[in-house]
Amino acid sequence: MDEEYDVILLGTGLKECVLAGLLGVAGKKILHMDRNKYYGGESASMTPLEDLYAKFNLPPPPSDTGRGRDWNVDLIPKFLMANGLLVKLLIHTGVTRYLEFKCIEGSYVYKGQKIHKVPADEREALASSLMGLFEKRRFRNLLVWVNEYDENDPKTYKDIPPNTRMIDAFKKFGLDQDTIDFTGHALALHSDDDYLEKPALESIKRIKLYSESLARYGKSPYLYPLYGLGELPQGFARLSAIYGGTYMLDKPADEIVYENGVVVGVRSGDQTARCKAVICDPSYAPDKVKKVGQVVRAVCLLRHPVSVGSSTSPGSIQIIIPQKQVQRHNDIYVCSMGQTNMVTPKEWYVALVSTTVETNNPENEIKPGLALLEPIYQKFVSVSDLYEPTDDGTTNKLFISSSYDATTHFESTCLDILDVYRRYMGEAFDFTKITRGLDADDNQEGAQ
Repeated sequence: MDEEYDVILLGTGLKECVLAGLLGVAGKKILHMDRNKYYGGESASMTPLEDLYAKFNLPPPPSDTGRGRDWNVDLIPKFLMANGLLVKLLIHTGVTRYLEFKCIEGSYVYKGQKIHKVPADEREALASSLMGLFEKRRFRNLLVWVNEYDENDPKTYKDIPPNTRMIDAFKKFGLDQDTIDFTGHALALHSDDDYLEKPALESIKRIKLYSESLARYGKSPYLYPLYGLGELPQGFARLSAIYGGTYMLDKPADEIVYENGVVVGVRSGDQTARCKAVICDPSYAPDKVKKVGQVVRAVCLLRHPVSVGSSTSPGSIQIIIPQKQVQRHNDIYVCSMGQTNMVTPKEWYVALVSTTVETNNPENEIKPGLALLEPIYQKFVSVSDLYEPTDDGTTNKLFISSSYDATTHFESTCLDILDVYRRYMGEAFDFTKITRGLDADDNQEGAQ
């Protein structure tokens, strides 16, 4: 460990691994360390199943759960938007060659104690059970307007310039509260209602992303790697090795070393690796982060697919419960996957319910989501603190990511990755470098 690195990354969570890939491609000399013996950090996939039971201090799983190694249970499952930021970063780095994706079968929203399919195009809007006849037409008009909207062409504004508040844009189309709820939360994927007071352009871009992602594969806008999210950090580790990056698992970082207030290395035992900067998750720099909240997650093992009230239940699904439907400030997220995603044995499913904590009884807050999963075979509940860095790292060269939020899609995670990249590199990531789509990659049979 006597050579000097451009950057040392601490923790192999997904954010740090994506950054290692981006920086490797950019020609940086990298050392990547993790105190754990496995990849993924707090966003790891648990396999075999015995490891998940042990993590929650439970006796080994019963024999009817099948072979332990047939399970790949994400501690923080999240889906990729088919046209979203993470897919673009995967393509840019070439990590897609190590992965196979499958489309999530259904995208749903909770309204009035029932689950409804999210209508994402004009045809589905007119057929949806979410709205009455006249409301469907108003909603369809909104979708047409969003899809034609071009911030550089005032003719497409229809009297709603980009800086109009989103609530005023909704009013212009005469939408009722329930329609506003599912548009803002299940299509634009906002986690609370703060967006209503912000410029409409951000929400327009988010709804467009949803529509473009849906258009890719048709069933839903979401993709998920076979064998779970644990495949993503390992894919980036392979990539980093190709670019000369060094990986060390089971290597504690005992101290981040400073000289004159600036990072110069990382000490592990009696060895110190020198570097020009450190990128890490909040757990490696507890004195440089602040707690900004908590998230509660329940990982559930099921013997059945999640019922959506129709004759056939999708084998993989995302359900968003908008906060107003359950008198909360934050949405509740539900997702479930099964054998088609290679994360469970046959006829088993794994589901997650998560939300941002608002009370001193977190498990009670996810009850509406858990009720959609009944009967639950086994439940593993955790409450995690959410941390953010207290400064941007540009002066001391310590760049810290934020904790993973409650959402079950990767858009907010990617924004944090890109923020760390910008802080470290001194410039934003250039998406114009990405010239091909996921379809053009050499391994796309899985995303069908």
